[in-house]
Amino acid sequence: MLSLGVIGLGHLGSLHAKMLSTANNAKLTALFDIDTTKCAALAERYSTRACASVGELLKSVDAVSIATPTSSHFEIACQAIDAGKHIFLEKPITETLTQARELNSRASEKNVLVQVGHIERFNPAIVALDTYELAPMFVESHRLAQFNPRGTDVAVVLDLMIHDIDIILSLVNSEVEKIDASGIAVVSESADIANARIKFQNGCIANITASRISQNRMRKMRLFQKNAYLSIDFLQGTSEAFRIVDPDATDITPTYMLGMIDQGSVRRNIIYEQPPVPQDHNPLQYELQLFVDAVNTGTKPIVDGIAGQRALEVAERIVMLISNRA
Repeated sequence: MLSLGVIGLGHLGSLHAKMLSTANNAKLTALFDIDTTKCAALAERYSTRACASVGELLKSVDAVSIATPTSSHFEIACQAIDAGKHIFLEKPITETLTQARELNSRASEKNVLVQVGHIERFNPAIVALDTYELAPMFVESHRLAQFNPRGTDVAVVLDLMIHDIDIILSLVNSEVEKIDASGIAVVSESADIANARIKFQNGCIANITASRISQNRMRKMRLFQKNAYLSIDFLQGTSEAFRIVDPDATDITPTYMLGMIDQGSVRRNIIYEQPPVPQDHNPLQYELQLFVDAVNTGTKPIVDGIAGQRALEVAERIVMLISNRA
């Protein structure tokens, strides 16, 4: 059975320990945090062992979840990789793109699996769209949150926007051609509100907005593509789809009328669908279980180290553009 460890037991790391304590085909073996009191308490709660150092933990596990502050990701992840341990690393993958490249290079040399914690890839609203052929040509996303000091060690681009960057890169099968961005710092030393416009080589445009000083929370994305419009609500965990269908199709009944669209020079019918979401779906538990499964089977994770690197590369370019405007 795969033996697991968790390094970093803050808000998110504590949830990792909870989820991994019940993972299938794995056993939570060890925990480490610089707060020894908290580490001991969680070790007792989940019937596992509290370790005095990262090195001690790595000696007793096959794979490790790293949920420490971003500034320590590279050092701890490299220590784990050098020890031959598979790693689940919270987003962003590292503090800098140079670090991400080095980390992935080391992992490849050591044949170590890396999964990055872009949890929104496993949101039920996204999972519900698995059966759809997604090829967006325009994407608009808004990710707004009320202020929380946790996470302000990095700009809002790396704290919040990177979720949407990762999803968009996974949906648009094209290289980034151009990025425009602006943002402002309001309550921290880095940008708290940011907007980016990404143009891809295939012509797709993505307009992304993120804020961590909003009155109300919002996590929505809209996808426009040929013959379809899809709306994703990450907070509610639901999606909606409007699809244009052949008016002569006999197996589909139009469910939505947009004005007199059926009377235009080119007849069109629209159907409305709300894709069913998986029941009792916990995104964090799901992505951690997929990490366990990937390690056990030797398969590539859905969000591997290269995907984490690509998201960071775009995010870093956005941060730089904002900084140059300041």
